[in-house]
Amino acid sequence: MTGADKLIRVLLVDDQDLVRAGLRGILRERFGFQVVAECPDGSGVPAAVRASAPDVVVMDVRMPLVDGVAATANLRAASPDVPVLALTTFDDDAALAGMLRAGAAGFVLKGAPAEELQRAVRVVAQGGAWLDPAVTGRVLAVYRDAPPATPARPTALERLTDRERQVLALIGRGRSNAEIAADLRVGEGTVKTHINHIFTKLDLRDRPAAIIFAFDHRLTEQ
Repeated sequence: MTGADKLIRVLLVDDQDLVRAGLRGILRERFGFQVVAECPDGSGVPAAVRASAPDVVVMDVRMPLVDGVAATANLRAASPDVPVLALTTFDDDAALAGMLRAGAAGFVLKGAPAEELQRAVRVVAQGGAWLDPAVTGRVLAVYRDAPPATPARPTALERLTDRERQVLALIGRGRSNAEIAADLRVGEGTVKTHINHIFTKLDLRDRPAAIIFAFDHRLTEQ
């Protein structure tokens, strides 16, 4: 990277010192990241976010005192513009579904290659979403068993314009606003306007909910 490139500021939240040390090694400045703060559990996340102004929070799911689900919900209420990437093990489907319902922008497995974790952090920091394909199907199945209080109606999809359906499909594939703008050859402002219209028309509260909607309606396969 060059001196003009902006480092992605990361807050690490995990109760294991060795895990945080490993993450620091992967999310180093030479790769375009800066770990600006760390928390051993979710209780210190709101204060750490206020003090360090991270671009993204990498959050473990299973922690003592305040777990990842509660911490993510608290953070979304206090600082909704700060995205959360959940970090967990292969067999934690219910907890990951809970993270999505709480407002996490996606999840990556602890055993993922370093390059995949780096890409996931970049995508989420830039406003995209990341769902690890190894467990996405199982997690979405759990998510659907306990939907949000105000789920979007299937018939609401008919309210979208063709361009809004395109944008929603790209959201479902985990594309960031900048990537969607490049794919459709429009400005990021236009993409944000489309997304706002999609959220309003489908009664979706956030990007993870939009991803689930896109998967449920097979828009990602088109």
